[in-house]
Amino acid sequence: MKKVAVITGDIINFTQLNDEQRKTLIDDTDHLLKTWTSKKSNAEVFRGDSYQILFEDPATAISKSIQLIAWFKKHSAEQRLSTRLSIGIGEVSYRGKNVLNSDGEAFHLSGRKFDAMESEEYISVQTNNQETNAAIKIILNFVNRYISNWNKGQAEVIFWHFEGKTQQEIAKILSISQPSVNSRLKTAGWKELEPTIDYLQSLVK
Repeated sequence: MKKVAVITGDIINFTQLNDEQRKTLIDDTDHLLKTWTSKKSNAEVFRGDSYQILFEDPATAISKSIQLIAWFKKHSAEQRLSTRLSIGIGEVSYRGKNVLNSDGEAFHLSGRKFDAMESEEYISVQTNNQETNAAIKIILNFVNRYISNWNKGQAEVIFWHFEGKTQQEIAKILSISQPSVNSRLKTAGWKELEPTIDYLQSLVK
């Protein structure tokens, strides 16, 4: 049976937002997630600050997870918003009316790993292969350390970079110069992170 990726996550510091800010963030996040999936029912926000997403391609789930972390960080102000998420890679035994009503190995791996995540982890990945998991964990120790240092400005350019925008296009969107975009990518460690993400994707294919 084909393997998929299920992401389980929640929003860090969500309760520090006021009512209007929370509603806007949830609405915008729900819309974003549904544009990423093959079916809108494959992405759901629930309990206000939690979400679950099913990706048919595990490699896509890796890159979208990094982009999702950038999405929340770019919405930060004094609240220092972010997210933590767990990717479970495995089979689906039952597909319900939406991702929240579905079940299978990928869901179990995602949920159990999410519950066991440590406070300094932003992203975790769990497969049914222990050797692969061990290799991924070593790599993610590096990735999580970089992500923890991203500020709002760095997250903004990384998010739009994942959207396929050029540095010139990002500069126009953010009303900054192209050299400023390049500087933010450099200080975010993108030169080191990009090949690392590519390698992670190769491990889960």
